[in-house]
Parts: sequence; C-alpha cells; structure tokens
Amino acid sequence: MRSFDLAPLYRATVGFDQIADLMDRALANDVSQSSYPPYNIEKTADDTYRISIAVAGFSDADLSVEVKEQALVVSARKADDETAHSYLHRGIATRAFERRFALADHVRVIGASHADGMLHIDLQREIPEALKPRRIEISRQSKAIDKDVVDAQSVN
Repeated sequence: MRSFDLAPLYRATVGFDQIADLMDRALANDVSQSSYPPYNIEKTADDTYRISIAVAGFSDADLSVEVKEQALVVSARKADDETAHSYLHRGIATRAFERRFALADHVRVIGASHADGMLHIDLQREIPEALKPRRIEISRQSKAIDKDVVDAQSVN
C-alpha cells in the first residue's frame, strides 16, 4: 500500500484539517475494512440520503445505531442463543459487526427503521442560513448621485 505524507498540507493551510483527516481515514481503512454486512448508500433527494444495511438474522434489540464524533456507527451483537441447535449447514452469518460511516458537516440522522432483514438509516443535510448563498441587490450609481444632488439643493 502506498503511503502519503500530508505534512505539507498542514503547513500551508489553516482550517482544512478535516479534509486531511478524511484522506488519512480513507487510505488507512481501504484494505482493512471487511465487506460484512453488505450495504447501499443512496441519494433519495437533493439533501437526503439513505443507508441500507443487510442485517438478516438480527432483531431490533441486537442492533445499535449511534452518532458520535461526526461518524455514524452501526453495530450488532447477537444475543447468545440459550437453546442448542444442531445445524447441518449454517450459511446465515449472524456474527457481530461494527460499521462506521463518516458524516459531513451539517448531515444528521433523521431516523432508522428495521424491516425484512434490512436496516434503513435516513440522513439529511441541513445547511444553516448563514452558509446558504444569498443574492445581493445591485443599485444603480446614477440614482444615488441624483438623490444626493437633490438633497444638497433643498438644504441650500
């Protein structure tokens, strides 16, 4: 695996630490992260997203969805089955897992549902009013000058 030194980025920029951290996480977790359980990330509208995770064999009590430190953490731990089963073939994986998703600024989890072996987590990006683009009205310079001349004549 290639290693990148991001020290020049830290020396030449201010306030872009999150981008460098995101690149570090992406490069570090690329190989080590398991593919279990499978999941989809879909964009359902301009500012809404849905993460769907296949969690066959897990109940609502076995699943945990948390948001901490700008990350969505989904984990599952199957409660020990007290009755002993004798399986001839066990192909349904119910092993414990923890899956992390990095959340961008202003993205929050608005809900989660579990149905038909799928865990659906809905997210929404909420941009604050201060960060939204706003239109600045452009006034004509000639009107401002004419008004000043009229005001000056009425004073004299």
